[in-house]
Amino acid sequence: MKFRRAIGLAAAGVGLAAATNAALSKRVGPLEPPLSGDHQTYRWRGMDVSYVEAGDEDAPTLVFLHGINAAGSSGEFRKVFGELAEDYHVVAPDLPGFGLSDRPALYYSPALYEDFVGDFLAEYDDPAVIASSLTAAYTVAAASRDDVSVSRFVLICPTERGGPDRKEWLRELIRAPVVGKTLFNLISSRPSIRYFNADHGYYDPSKAGDDWQEYEWQTSHQGGARFAPASFISGYLNTDVDLGEALSNLDVPTTLVWGRESDVTPLKRGRELADEADCTLVVFDETMLLPHVEFPSAFVDTVRDALA
Repeated sequence: MKFRRAIGLAAAGVGLAAATNAALSKRVGPLEPPLSGDHQTYRWRGMDVSYVEAGDEDAPTLVFLHGINAAGSSGEFRKVFGELAEDYHVVAPDLPGFGLSDRPALYYSPALYEDFVGDFLAEYDDPAVIASSLTAAYTVAAASRDDVSVSRFVLICPTERGGPDRKEWLRELIRAPVVGKTLFNLISSRPSIRYFNADHGYYDPSKAGDDWQEYEWQTSHQGGARFAPASFISGYLNTDVDLGEALSNLDVPTTLVWGRESDVTPLKRGRELADEADCTLVVFDETMLLPHVEFPSAFVDTVRDALA
């Protein structure tokens, strides 16, 4: 009888979790574009990848590539995209698995993102690229391809690691239909989003803004939202690329932008990378991983100086 009771309680728990997940999904409305401009679709390997472009098409092209996290999207550049569109032809995709792009239940990997970034950049003639965090490493790797030509890099707190050592059990747990969705709903809940933003995203959490944190909640509760982050959280999006060596081997002028208070990717790493690869290092005080959000005007000036 005790065994039957335990089975019954477990079944009831699973049923309650499934019902809660379903109710939560119904409360989440369709996702709106986070950036203003001309919204387009790039067809890639059977997926629709959403991107937005703005500015004069005859101006030099500047591609923005957002970082990877549970609520990642091109909206990371919301404070600087429009202003830089005054000088450049600006383009910003939502990476596969994020934002308004398709989110199939793939096993997302560094190779997938390196291939996507390479193919996307190959559509443009000598673009400059702004890339954030882990995506910066994918971008540097993709730039080594013969068909990809990049004029300049602006890399924001670049890193080769965005999670722990690979943990297959954790990846499979988050991918699981009911339990995984319930767990990811907790990871991407409103309190969790506020916590992660305050813990290592923003030096001043108030600069995230309530509207933006609500958007992060919405994008992380779209259909299929957990599959790409499942690989990230479990360490399967860490890359073997050596950023210092890869940048040294590329003939691409590079500016590194770093938050002095960043602890996930500490400034010490930025100094080492700048010395190893002969990059310009620009340090923003009182900011962590998102200097382009906390100090957008100063970041725009830095970009203009770097691309001049």
